Amino acid sequence: MKKHVKLRGYCCGGGVSGSIAAIAAARAGAKTLIVESGGFMGGTLTAAGVGPMMTFHAGSKQAIQGITDELIQRLRSIGKSPGHIADATNYTYSVTPFDAEAMKYELDLMLQESGGEVLYHTMLAGAEVSDRRIKSLTLCNKAGLSQMSAEVYIDATGDGDLAAWSGVPFSKGRDADEMSQPMTLKMRMRGVDIGRIKDYIKEHREEFPRMNIDISQMNTAARMSVVGFDKQFREAKERGEVSIPREDVLFFETNNPGEVIMNTTRILGKDSTNPWSLSLAEIEGRRQCRELEVFLKNYIPGFENSVVISTGPSIGVRGSRQIKGVYTLTAQDILTMKYFEDVIAHSGYPIDIHSPDGEGTKTDSLEWGSMYGIPYRSLITNEIDNLIVVGRCLSATFEAQAAVRTTPTVGAIGQAGGAAAAQAVKQRIPVQQVDIPRLQRTLQEQGAYLELK
Repeated sequence: MKKHVKLRGYCCGGGVSGSIAAIAAARAGAKTLIVESGGFMGGTLTAAGVGPMMTFHAGSKQAIQGITDELIQRLRSIGKSPGHIADATNYTYSVTPFDAEAMKYELDLMLQESGGEVLYHTMLAGAEVSDRRIKSLTLCNKAGLSQMSAEVYIDATGDGDLAAWSGVPFSKGRDADEMSQPMTLKMRMRGVDIGRIKDYIKEHREEFPRMNIDISQMNTAARMSVVGFDKQFREAKERGEVSIPREDVLFFETNNPGEVIMNTTRILGKDSTNPWSLSLAEIEGRRQCRELEVFLKNYIPGFENSVVISTGPSIGVRGSRQIKGVYTLTAQDILTMKYFEDVIAHSGYPIDIHSPDGEGTKTDSLEWGSMYGIPYRSLITNEIDNLIVVGRCLSATFEAQAAVRTTPTVGAIGQAGGAAAAQAVKQRIPVQQVDIPRLQRTLQEQGAYLELK
């Protein structure tokens, strides 16, 4: 086993939160490396086919700015995203379509420009811990097993792998039964007649109860978002043609007109931290996608000539491990918009729970325009002095995580984690001793939006 040179900052995972964290850390002066199991960054947006990003806003206020928004503006400048546009379903304030292939390339550029590095096709295989510190990691790639060490580590694995393997306590799913929100395998289709879909919706509003249809909104939205076709979906299930355990059809138009991402499959009872369970989830997801493709082409106007471009390529995971950090964010914190002195990010996305039991999606919304904060203490642990956890596996209850798990929010969380890691490295202090006002100033200097008292 080869011993590698020690780094100053190390990020496990190059998803949305991890890539933004690494860029933020590198811009703040820390020598930074991302280790990513795939061949590109972007995580769920590029590896799981998730889209659009939702939402950067709280009412008319843009709650999420900084490096995550910079990525979108760069894509927008080259015609690979329309930017933040109205949500035609009226579910949330804005959606942000994008071209996934362009995002992969732009993230490479942003990391390189910041001075950070990335090691692709490499997986975390173990952690050595002593005296409250991670001493080194074992990595696995085409060169075999190797060790690498750093002064500060960022867990951006999504599932909290590094934290869990380092002895940090965690929970999974609902308190009652540890069941997580269902996984979804996304399917991308091209050749969809959006105009015909709009015409159908206008004439059959009763089949789209969750859209609260505002025709002017639907007509002016730069890209289409749809949730409904309740009647066709219900009848297909009654005939035994569809077995997907959800109540309606959900899809979003991408940056490319006539191309949509289907967010309709629902895979129940699987655990993304168990490789056997995860493998079965992928297989079930593809089965549901095939079933959905046949249904859409046979029964949904506008899909008659559509073509499936891709599924996945990896399944989308909404939740698994949640670390038990210094502070656990709760639903009450979100719904009451509790103020935190150590706030490092904001969001306006509601509590959005896809039922672990099957059909049903529960939403606890805030008043229009309301915005809540996320504290730095939810990114750090009581056990490890050189670990920061970013992304959807931060310290939060099942309900609170259902609000902060979406990609713009985890991008903002990642930026905070990266800036905090750089400060800890520079000052040679435990991550629990990061100077919060200084961290908040750094985030604001990097363009992040924070409301401070």
